[in-house]
Amino acid sequence: MQQQNISLKKLFQYFKMAVSGKEQEFTSGSIRRAVFMLSIPMILEMLMESIFALVDIMYVSQVSVNAVATIGLTESVITLVYAIAIGLSMAATAVVARRVGEKDIPGASKAAVQVIILGVLVASIISVFGIIYPKELLSLMGAEPDLIEEGYGYTRVLIGGNITIMLLFLINAIFRGAGNASVAMWTLVLSNGLNIILDPIFIFGFGPVPAYGVEGAAIATTIGRGTAVLFQLGILFYGYSKIKIKLKDMVLQMEVMLNLIKVSLGGIGQFLIGTSSWVFLMRIMSEFGSEVLAGYTIAIRVMMFTLMPAWGMSNAAATLVGQNLGAQKPDRAEQSVWKTGKYNAWFMGLVSIAYLIFAPQIILLFNTTPDVVKYGSLCLRVIAAGYIFYGYGMVIINAFNGAGDTKTPTYINFVCFWLFQLPFAYIMSVYLDFGPIGVFSAITLAEVLIAVIGIIWFKKGAWKLVKV
Repeated sequence: MQQQNISLKKLFQYFKMAVSGKEQEFTSGSIRRAVFMLSIPMILEMLMESIFALVDIMYVSQVSVNAVATIGLTESVITLVYAIAIGLSMAATAVVARRVGEKDIPGASKAAVQVIILGVLVASIISVFGIIYPKELLSLMGAEPDLIEEGYGYTRVLIGGNITIMLLFLINAIFRGAGNASVAMWTLVLSNGLNIILDPIFIFGFGPVPAYGVEGAAIATTIGRGTAVLFQLGILFYGYSKIKIKLKDMVLQMEVMLNLIKVSLGGIGQFLIGTSSWVFLMRIMSEFGSEVLAGYTIAIRVMMFTLMPAWGMSNAAATLVGQNLGAQKPDRAEQSVWKTGKYNAWFMGLVSIAYLIFAPQIILLFNTTPDVVKYGSLCLRVIAAGYIFYGYGMVIINAFNGAGDTKTPTYINFVCFWLFQLPFAYIMSVYLDFGPIGVFSAITLAEVLIAVIGIIWFKKGAWKLVKV
């Protein structure tokens, strides 16, 4: 009993150190400790994002079924923004982590500045489309006229203000690459904490603030993210982080910029493949009506609650790979990936059991419409069946990205999503008339395939030789 108490006390001390960000050396010592120190703040960061996603959908569910469907359709479009943001953030994490591993902090800071400049330029272009063409975007996704009229304001605000999404992703990627995962975590705590507070105020109205309905959710989200971006910039210029930048550094450096673009192209391509596949899946789902679409949207939001922490753990693997390759320790980088993958698979396996047993009860927390519950719980169960593979696969894919080898995951995604998932989903759900379960099955089988191919390719070891 005494030994157990000592172990728990030690674990709690490690937890406090991880959250405070005091531990910043990950290229020596215990790999298990390094995984723990990086994973905890990243898991908490992603968990906070998941909590907001659930709270957001709970509030919006009280507006209308169309409002929920609007979020689903808009997010399927804005995932293209996420694709670019995540692709650039992969390059940021890979390059910054490699420079930090090489003990080249000024080089890491230069890379950080170029990432921010690039993010602002790209986001500005995307904003124009969101502000001018919100109705057309929803129509393109197959939305019915009444849904477009009710929901286009949400689309306009969220895509028009996408610079907050872009910079939040990119600057947090810089912090993670530097090993300052706790800073990224507190940024998300601020952003999503504000979102949760502001959501009901802007959706339902409060005092002088009118009720904006589903558009209010987008307003709250943009304000929350925008505030967090200001906090991030404050940390970069004045605060506690390995990476520090000054106003005089905010100039274009083509050599560093081109290197970042080169590394990010694979990441952008990889996620454009994945997210465009998601857009087409959502388009297929829209054929089955708003109730099915709403059930699917709620189920995906629920799954994000557990996928985000798992993604946080896989981000830890990316940082460990980048820093250890920079420190000329490829074997340690590989061991970090296998250990992280094992922990993630255990976590996802436990979660899948809960989803398989309690799917209807979980969906009922968000909506009581019979068809919404029916198809939402079916989606939850079918996709959860492949969760263990998903957990391992995301760690392996992020390990490639952390090494700067963003091309390999791009090829894997192309095969699994475009050559397998989309044709399978369409044939099963529409051509063979299996309905929504055809789409759900396609998602699960594609993720299993990604994990299997990823593990085989990772064992070949070519990622250890990539230069960034």
